[in-house]
Amino acid sequence: MTTTPKNSVPTRPLGTTGPTVSALGLGCMGMSALYGESDRAESIATIHAALDAGVTLLDTGDFYGMGHNELLIEEALRTAPAGARERALTSVKFGALRTVEGGFTGYDGRPAAVKNFAAYSLQRLGTDHIDVYRIARVDPDVPVEETVGAIAELVEAGHVRHIGLSEVGADTLRRAAAVAPIADLQIEYSLISRGIEEKILPTARELGIGVTAYGVLSRGLISGHFTRDRELGAGDFRGMSPRFQGENLDRNLDLVDRLRAVAEAKGVTVAQTAIAWVLAQGQDIVPLIGARRRDRLAEALGALDVTLDAADLAAVEEAVPAGAASGARYPEAQMAHLDSEH
Repeated sequence: MTTTPKNSVPTRPLGTTGPTVSALGLGCMGMSALYGESDRAESIATIHAALDAGVTLLDTGDFYGMGHNELLIEEALRTAPAGARERALTSVKFGALRTVEGGFTGYDGRPAAVKNFAAYSLQRLGTDHIDVYRIARVDPDVPVEETVGAIAELVEAGHVRHIGLSEVGADTLRRAAAVAPIADLQIEYSLISRGIEEKILPTARELGIGVTAYGVLSRGLISGHFTRDRELGAGDFRGMSPRFQGENLDRNLDLVDRLRAVAEAKGVTVAQTAIAWVLAQGQDIVPLIGARRRDRLAEALGALDVTLDAADLAAVEEAVPAGAASGARYPEAQMAHLDSEH
């Protein structure tokens, strides 16, 4: 039996060659890794609630919990109503190399590795195809043309529907697009992470490549829920993130307080304002929300009902000007892996 979503989430095209997806996607990483303990039952319930509301894009990575996240999504889709399962689209990142202890040791973009990663993801997801497939970070030892060419062969074989990229700069974006059609670029974009606006976003638009924006709430920092005295659990990435440290945290939460004043004047939450701002930057941008609980999901979906007019956008910009964030978005060692920052 086919079901219709209870709420109608608007859709956006993922670039000129990609699929049409819900205007908000669900980033599932935090259900398995990097943000401390999570509740499996609540995670699956959150995915079900997202699908029921009309969210179609589920974003994951084969290295999130070393396969745990893909298996979680498989269970959620398998136990969802048939209609919701059929509408769901999977966006998968690959390439990160892990240790048993959970460390990261680099990235592998060799064509043989690309096809190996895909074979394992298809098995874990319990599907015969991946809708959008992308390397998480460019392998510095393998030309991006070879990595993209391997994904293109997977597309030709029917195992992948569309090619994506992640955290690449404008020049790499051009090189990749010369090999095969690129549906979207997944990259961090938020009120306090606006580096893509100078070169990367204009290049993507010139090439007809959509943007799936992650970190729209900067890992909870600008959600309105993060407090100065919050203690982070073991394994929480934010414990090493420069923006969550010492004076950086204080200055960044001062920005949130200013944003809260704008949000309260409009009768919405801080998180909804931050998400609505990203939505307002263009129909070619699809924010990914990292909700791990149904209440946070419901709040995020409420951003779709928030309209920011010119005066609202000016007030948001005044509260959180471009470049106002304190601290880099990743620790120095991880920043080195970002082609988008070079």
